[in-house]
Amino acid sequence: MSKTVLGLTLLMVIIIGVVVMQSTSNDGPVEEAIAGRWYSEQQVAQGEPLYQTHCASCHGPESAATPNWREADENGKYPPPPLNGTAHAWHHPMSLLVKTVKTGGIPLGGQMPPFEAVLQEQEIRSILAWIQTHWSDEIYQNWIERNG
Repeated sequence: MSKTVLGLTLLMVIIIGVVVMQSTSNDGPVEEAIAGRWYSEQQVAQGEPLYQTHCASCHGPESAATPNWREADENGKYPPPPLNGTAHAWHHPMSLLVKTVKTGGIPLGGQMPPFEAVLQEQEIRSILAWIQTHWSDEIYQNWIERNG
């Protein structure tokens, strides 16, 4: 092989390597979804402190909440349901879960205040990601099948 052909081959390899590197780079780390789930580890990490700040006082620090959540209180209001997959949150599509956090649970007979003025939608989705980490694979799959 001549030096010219060898030099051109080496130059092509370098150019191809540079093109591949540029096409796969971005401004930040690539967020990969957690296996089989819609959310990333970064969303879960962002959601946990937001949940603890805005939700844990009513729904419990591990989203287990009130054991008698199906029974209305003396004012006819329902206590916060567990969000860990043992109540009805998994019955609802993402759009309704986001809307409920934004507008609150009062229109639904609950006591949850609206968070639309407090949390951005990305933050709400991060909270929901953290909550869904408490759902078993079976509950999560049921949620996907029901709402997908």
